[in-house]
Amino acid sequence: METALERHEHHALTTNQKWTIASTSAGFALENMDVMFLSFALSSIAANLHLHGAEAGLISSITNLGMLAGGVLFGIIGDRYGRVKTFSYTIFIFAAATAAMYWAQNITMIYLFRFLAGVGAGGEYGVGITLIAENFDRHHIGTMTSIAAIGGQVGSILAAIAAAMIIPTLGWRALFLLGVIPVALTYFIRKHVHESDEFIAIQQQTTVKKKGQVRQLFKSWPLAFQTVALMFMVVVQIAGYFGLMNWLPTIMQKKLGLSVAGSSLWMIATIVGMSIGMMTFGRILDYFGPRRAFGIFLIASALSVFGITLVFNEITMLFAGAVLGFFSNGMFGGYGAIISRLYPTEIRSTANNVIVNVGRAIGGFSSVVIGFLMDRYTLVVVMGFLALLYVLSFIVMLTIPNLKNFEQNTID
Repeated sequence: METALERHEHHALTTNQKWTIASTSAGFALENMDVMFLSFALSSIAANLHLHGAEAGLISSITNLGMLAGGVLFGIIGDRYGRVKTFSYTIFIFAAATAAMYWAQNITMIYLFRFLAGVGAGGEYGVGITLIAENFDRHHIGTMTSIAAIGGQVGSILAAIAAAMIIPTLGWRALFLLGVIPVALTYFIRKHVHESDEFIAIQQQTTVKKKGQVRQLFKSWPLAFQTVALMFMVVVQIAGYFGLMNWLPTIMQKKLGLSVAGSSLWMIATIVGMSIGMMTFGRILDYFGPRRAFGIFLIASALSVFGITLVFNEITMLFAGAVLGFFSNGMFGGYGAIISRLYPTEIRSTANNVIVNVGRAIGGFSSVVIGFLMDRYTLVVVMGFLALLYVLSFIVMLTIPNLKNFEQNTID
């Protein structure tokens, strides 16, 4: 019987595998860069267009709704007509919509462009993850999806650098013009990335009616429970991420009297921790399976959020941020890996997009909840709320039957 060590020996990547992981990583980086552009430019947009707080806050919510709509739409299209074409279409849409922000003259135009950007970004995730799942050995999917997820963190750093250089001199509109860059990526994807043999075989065997149907995710009670449980886990994942990136810099400024630059340093340390955590989680997932990998990281996340309450200077702040980022967001790439192995090829893209984008749409409101708690309770209570979410996610994970014997229950 093949051992785990033998199973995970290094194998040279094929040309198509190299292009697949490069294009998905770049796509996720550019998608995250687009999302972070809004975060950095929001105050400038609000001041320039004289927006009320509610109007400005709704921009992010509309983007998340666009992601949900795009996730469902392009998940179905990807399953029916091909991953490669669909992946390139989604990138083109969010790139064009991002660049169009340069010409936005009022809040209605901004809502429209951000919804379209969300449609493209939401559709990209599941199709990209599915491309990875179908082009790599199933025992390496966790590592590869984590590599692609790290691309998203690179995009966050690039967005921060670009915003710092462009907004003060050229204004927020010029920042969004960088959205045209991903258009070039679509050319390389269509030229170099090819559909997997697995997908081509399914295309020939399966009728269009059976491909990419959302109701297939709920066709039996056990499958419906699995789908809803995975959605809840992603909700917690996204809620924790938004809580970290949106509120903790402000918390650090108040707790330690830091400047914006000081809290930005904390954010960089957290992003570095996230990236290292993603790579580590992917390898643990591939070697030991999802129950151990998610179990370790979810419990550690619940414990590490309280580390923030103990910081007393900049050194402990950086350490606590890196540890929290390592565990809390290290899991992100793992969701696509397990979803891809728990759902059949004909609905794999749909499953990834629907489950993850429902999580994004709901989990994105965590910023509102955390803001509400911060106004009324102490930091310990706020961190306790996040810790409780991670514990609940751990309990839900243990109840998913197909994760108990993951190798036996994997659908090839």
